[in-house]
Amino acid sequence: MLSLRLARGAHPLVLLRRLLVAVASSGAGFLLLCSLGYAVAHPGATEQSLVRLLWCAVPLAAVTQFAVTVARSDPATRPRDGLDAIGFGPVRLSLLAATSTALSCGLGSVTALLVYLELRGDLGGTPLSGAASGLLDGDAALPWAATLTLLGLLPALAAGACAIALRPRKERAGGASATASATTPAPASAKDDRRSYAGLPWGVATIACGLALEAYVGHAPAPAPDSLLTLPGQDGGTSPGLMGGWLLASLGLVLAGPGLTHWSGTLLSAGRPGPMRLLAGRILQDTASRLGRPLGVLCAVAAGTLAAVELYGAAWERSGPRPFGPLTGLGAAVVMACVTATAVTAAIDTRHSRAETTAALLRLGIPASLLRGAAAVRTGVLVVVLAPLTWVIAELAALPLTRS
Repeated sequence: MLSLRLARGAHPLVLLRRLLVAVASSGAGFLLLCSLGYAVAHPGATEQSLVRLLWCAVPLAAVTQFAVTVARSDPATRPRDGLDAIGFGPVRLSLLAATSTALSCGLGSVTALLVYLELRGDLGGTPLSGAASGLLDGDAALPWAATLTLLGLLPALAAGACAIALRPRKERAGGASATASATTPAPASAKDDRRSYAGLPWGVATIACGLALEAYVGHAPAPAPDSLLTLPGQDGGTSPGLMGGWLLASLGLVLAGPGLTHWSGTLLSAGRPGPMRLLAGRILQDTASRLGRPLGVLCAVAAGTLAAVELYGAAWERSGPRPFGPLTGLGAAVVMACVTATAVTAAIDTRHSRAETTAALLRLGIPASLLRGAAAVRTGVLVVVLAPLTWVIAELAALPLTRS
């Protein structure tokens, strides 16, 4: 009940974000229902049904990350003195955020079920009834137990991820170090700086391992246009080594995102920077841990998309069949929309976290044009650093697969 009351009094931008979470979850739920319908209608095609179900794991992960980012940026879930007085401390606020996220994802799942049943022709009464009955295997009856289980998967995952990500964390410190920190406090961003730097070498090593594994197992030419999900490296199926290499390279980009963002700010601040370059660099260093991870995910998805276009480009002709089937576009759209919205939400959240600092700079007489210029410099340096890296990783990932 408190979640609904907070939702009613929330800012319109917060309501829009929750609505976007519901829309994204409806897309992921629709893909799960399509996979279930195919499995029921084709009981002998176990391998293809499993591939379709595994393909839904990527949209599920993207929607879960977007839901967690929206919950973290929600002002209603942040600790406040008034809520502490009535017993809503950090733990209960994290549970409240998890409940709100589960409600948004549940709304999207219910919408997906209604749309799916309507397109199959199970509801009737509208002009769209049965419009995609052949595509969605409308002749096979859905098992309701499996349907409700799949539709409840995303709300449960998103709620659990929110509860874990927003739970209060206790700082660990020994007696001597605690005394030293009490007498000589360190900067607040020192811990975030160490965390950003620590992920960069691990990310680079993971990318190298993924590309090496993919180069080792990928030796065959590009797949046939009429195959469902047949990657080179294994006849008649998907090579686990190739999929593992792609996943490792993508994970490496995610791990390296905060470090790359922090080093971009360091390069901007190097030498004798002017006020605009110094301000842009310091802000990038300060927001690296919060903004770098969503940017890493966005770069990983973009690299995978470029590699897929490079690999299957010859097969994507208008007159010929599609490699992944007609629902691939929906899955790709859900993933790209979620990772882009996550990066934009994280950027807006970091801007709001600097509101007091920005107001103080304006009171000191800093012109607003300088702040806008610093924002443009930050955006430009991130594009210059991350875009070529994404393209290079995509080309290296697709190179072993396109060799004859």
